[in-house]
Amino acid sequence: MTTRTLVSPAQLARPRARYVYWTALVLVLVLFTAVFLGPLYWMVTGGLKSTQEAVQSPPTLVPSSFHPETYARAWEVMDLARLLLNTLWYAFGALAFQLVLDVSAAYSLSRLRPVLGKAILGMMLATLMIPAAVLVVPQYLTVLDVPVVRRNLLDSPWAIWLPSVANAFNIFLLKRFFDSIPREMLDAAAVDGASRLRILWSVVLPVSRPILGVVSIFAVVGVWKDFLWPMLTLPDPTKQTLNVGIYSLASGVPENVLIAALTIASVPTLLIFLVFQRNIMSGLTAGGLKG
Repeated sequence: MTTRTLVSPAQLARPRARYVYWTALVLVLVLFTAVFLGPLYWMVTGGLKSTQEAVQSPPTLVPSSFHPETYARAWEVMDLARLLLNTLWYAFGALAFQLVLDVSAAYSLSRLRPVLGKAILGMMLATLMIPAAVLVVPQYLTVLDVPVVRRNLLDSPWAIWLPSVANAFNIFLLKRFFDSIPREMLDAAAVDGASRLRILWSVVLPVSRPILGVVSIFAVVGVWKDFLWPMLTLPDPTKQTLNVGIYSLASGVPENVLIAALTIASVPTLLIFLVFQRNIMSGLTAGGLKG
């Protein structure tokens, strides 16, 4: 079986064509590496500069003198430990609710076949076409005075957790994966006397670890990087997330301290991506093909 490529093997056999090919490939890789890693390098080195060097124009590519104590100062002055714990609490709380409710919804749509299930899924997917900014006002009015229970959820974790549960994209990913699970496996469990709930717990969830990992990463990162919604619903400084807390304190600290705080805030999400990038790709492609 031959492999189709952009440049044929016959052309690559020529010395000049091989030289041009590898030169173009190296240039493209270097360019894209610079585009993606350039902002990260600028942010890390910006926290190592002095205050005067961080704001000078034109900026310096390499710090003239290194000041690693800026990161320790940013950690203490901006109280990043408290902001980090708040963000972790909101992120993993949202993750727990999404795993329970989104998995239940996807399993119901995939295997229980409810009446008007396709119409419900279609309406859920239609919400993905609505810009998130359009939903800010109605969501804020809802958490300000929750219908039926008549509760104000401002400055409470529920203001972050409840809106994150209704995630149509995660439900769609989970349903697509559940659809790819062989029907014979579920029928064999049913013949052995397993209930619907037991089949979900003992059969479906163990084989769904890749997609559950993807949904977990999306849930944590979604709360971690959100800014507008926590800023509106968490006015109390002691309960704010990392992004909102840094923004509220930005006007009272030097530029290099602010850059160092932003670097520290970016580290957890970068680590999550680097550690779980293989899980992300395998989970997104899992369930795409049956058989």
